Amino acid sequence: MSIQTVPTRPFPGQRPGTSGLRKKVAVFQQPHYLENFVQAVFDTLPGHEGQTLVLGGDGRFHNRVAVRTILRMAAANGFARVLVGRGGLLSTPAVSAVIRGRGAFGGLILSASHNPGGPEGDFGIKYNAANGGPAPEKLTEAIYARSTEIAEYRIEDAGADIDFDTLGTRTLGGMTVEVIDPVADYAELMQQLFDFDAMRAWFAAGHRMRFDAMSAVSGPYARAILEGRLGAPAGTVINGEPLEDFGGHHPDPNPAHAAELMAAMSGPGAPDFGAASDGDADRNMILGRDFVVTPSDSLAVLAEHATQVPGYRAGLAGIARSMPTSRAADKVAAALGIPCHETPTGWKFFGNLLDAGQATLCGEESYGTGSNHVREKDGLWAVLFWLNLLATTGRSVEDLVRAHWARFGRHYYSRHDWEGIPSERADALMAELRASLPALAGRDCGDGLRIASADDFAYTDPVDGSVSTRQGVRLLFVDGSRIVFRLSGTGTEGATLRVYLERFDADPARHDQPVQQALGALICIADEVAGIRRHSGMEGPTVVT
Repeated sequence: MSIQTVPTRPFPGQRPGTSGLRKKVAVFQQPHYLENFVQAVFDTLPGHEGQTLVLGGDGRFHNRVAVRTILRMAAANGFARVLVGRGGLLSTPAVSAVIRGRGAFGGLILSASHNPGGPEGDFGIKYNAANGGPAPEKLTEAIYARSTEIAEYRIEDAGADIDFDTLGTRTLGGMTVEVIDPVADYAELMQQLFDFDAMRAWFAAGHRMRFDAMSAVSGPYARAILEGRLGAPAGTVINGEPLEDFGGHHPDPNPAHAAELMAAMSGPGAPDFGAASDGDADRNMILGRDFVVTPSDSLAVLAEHATQVPGYRAGLAGIARSMPTSRAADKVAAALGIPCHETPTGWKFFGNLLDAGQATLCGEESYGTGSNHVREKDGLWAVLFWLNLLATTGRSVEDLVRAHWARFGRHYYSRHDWEGIPSERADALMAELRASLPALAGRDCGDGLRIASADDFAYTDPVDGSVSTRQGVRLLFVDGSRIVFRLSGTGTEGATLRVYLERFDADPARHDQPVQQALGALICIADEVAGIRRHSGMEGPTVVT
């Protein structure tokens, strides 16, 4: 094997965010940019020589170029084997499943998740550890530190291009490259968890479903499982071919971006069940006929009925939710007599809880739900969980959610995204808000809303004792309502302020209010307290979900 050692200089800003390093494609296309970051990852992984690496991505623009580069660098850095998805494709939950199922050292995922793709869009890369989960903060900070001082990287001087479009084993230098079916391992895992016979019977009885893969990587998985193994009619999966630009659409499964699915699920002739997933297949949206399920409610309903699903028949050890996610799951956990852990945003914070057996189901308000079967959120898994419940209970999506509200009360919930705020303005907003916290407790905001406490959320991991601070500003009201402010770590331009709004109502007679109306007072309080319009210069949020 011929190895090149290439001199380089550090690039600024290669600190991984909530889920890896995400930048515009043009940034990653700069000479040495990807190579620097990959070398920084390899340099911070002691003991990787002779090990197995998993590699794949969501198929967005620049995916294939990056796969070729990383294969050559893995060979030059001493990996013995790389398992790469055919065509360079592997969904994020599938990477986690392959790492765990095949005992790999770790994996590199090429994705910017729900961010737009194409030459003008975004690209991303993150490292997942041996447990299948995203690298913990200690490791991502070490990677960043290495990226600030890197002076060279190693890459195999390949003569011929490596074939990763054909299943089978080949060599690159002294390293084995095994091209695997991207769907097979994942599909087998799903069959172990869910009642495929019941779901097949549901489709055979004439029930209909619409799954929007949003021209992203979940398409091959959904077609193989829903239309293949479960017998759903051809055409159940729409936008099922992964495209480098996601068909020009925003691959984010929410009502604002899944307009085609929303329209299909409207009216008396609509399918019984609708669902969508995002760019790398780790998020999900759940719909009934003319009925949208919030991610927070979805987590709570799945937890409430988990024992009806084979993989969770023994019950749940606990539930974990991100801090901004509504408290609906807390009510279920209390009824079940199990803990509900509140963590910072970012799936990596669930990993220790899952590994320690302290949680079984996890969820984030940003359309992410998962369990201990992998160490990532998993879009298609959540869809199959709902499908399993529909098949075994004989109830509709709306029936299940309304029954949950009747028993536990309704948590009216919404997220307002203020995107593209100049970073200095966003930072000033948060600094001013944090400075005002001591004076906010006890304030009467009208409409029966009095602030009980105001803080900047900090988290101490109950497993390893690690502490994460400044994870979002919370206004907690006497009646249980909440407003949460935090800057997102998933964007690539400017800053995104996310404002989370939650108001609880136990009275079933008030469970049919329009969501934004029910939250109207909180929306006004959020802008008044934080001065959002004043700081951002914007008249309203960019996206409301």
